[in-house]
Amino acid sequence: MTLLFSLKEKGLPIERFFWDQGFESIAGLDEAGRGAIAGPLFVGLVIFPKGYSHPEIKDSKLLSPKKREELFEVILKEAKAYAIASATVEEINRLGLMRALFLAMERAIAQVEEIDLLLVDGISLVPNYKGLQKALVKGDNLSLSIAAGSILAKVSRDRFMERLSQEYPQYLFHKHKGYATAEHLKLIKKYGASPVHRTTFLCFKDG
Repeated sequence: MTLLFSLKEKGLPIERFFWDQGFESIAGLDEAGRGAIAGPLFVGLVIFPKGYSHPEIKDSKLLSPKKREELFEVILKEAKAYAIASATVEEINRLGLMRALFLAMERAIAQVEEIDLLLVDGISLVPNYKGLQKALVKGDNLSLSIAAGSILAKVSRDRFMERLSQEYPQYLFHKHKGYATAEHLKLIKKYGASPVHRTTFLCFKDG
């Protein structure tokens, strides 16, 4: 089920608008790693208590790694509910990026008992979710819950990529986190693709 509304109020949190409409458990959902060429996708889902606010929680891309780590712990402590889920490289290669992303989202949703309204960052709704949901373009700049979900997803994925860097030190995953930087592409050319690279992506195809 989708939700239509007219957004009159700008800035965080849009949750105020929905709390005033009587919604209680508003979940924000965001991902990390969609644009990477190595490593899994991670998804974070957060529900804050009604009326909650925090001046430092914002889109994870606008925060330093240190601040993300600090806020990660704050969110785990103060959220009414939260979930972190992922889709593996094998699932991304087999299913395609978007189907793998929706799978990770469904896994996160399944961890939470009660959601009155699901706010999803971007333009795509979660296909198999039967509850009320709204896709928000640049939702991590509008919704406190989505912004918090982006922090959980980003920190969790960065930690995972740092562990992968120990397993595959030649690729320097701890530096670029699996994204297609010039350095990363150079290393792939030198060493070839690893088992944790998304080999179905165009950058791995000949020509």
